[in-house]
Amino acid sequence: MSLIKWSPFLFEPLNAMDQMTDELRSSLIPTGKGGGLIPPVDVYETPEAIMVEAPMAGVDPKNIELSVDRGVLSIKALSERRTEVDEKTYYRKEVRHGAVFRQIPLPAPVQEDQAEASYEQGVLKIRLPKRADSGTTIKITNKPS
Repeated sequence: MSLIKWSPFLFEPLNAMDQMTDELRSSLIPTGKGGGLIPPVDVYETPEAIMVEAPMAGVDPKNIELSVDRGVLSIKALSERRTEVDEKTYYRKEVRHGAVFRQIPLPAPVQEDQAEASYEQGVLKIRLPKRADSGTTIKITNKPS
């Protein structure tokens, strides 16, 4: 059962301001499906492959799961919080921990079974070899009217 805030006034002028503040706060913290953090990525192309790089500092490579399905690369990970002292008085808390999730549509067809990934100095690097274009050409014929 949820509680409803009581107000002696018919119109509460600060409610709209509170709602706008909450919306602004939630829009400033990037989250993905299920509230996961969204890591920034660089996606670029070499003659042989599509390359994806994502900073994943503080994430154990064992906790990273990668998959490619129908031209979309999915990155799932878990960033665990490790502290020596549980009780702290924070003046600023900007380091986020928790689930990480990102889906990236790939700009070209890739050989999904040949994908490689490495983790070096907190950066996840994914190499997805491009698939040879096997498109077909369609000839247009004119039909007499």
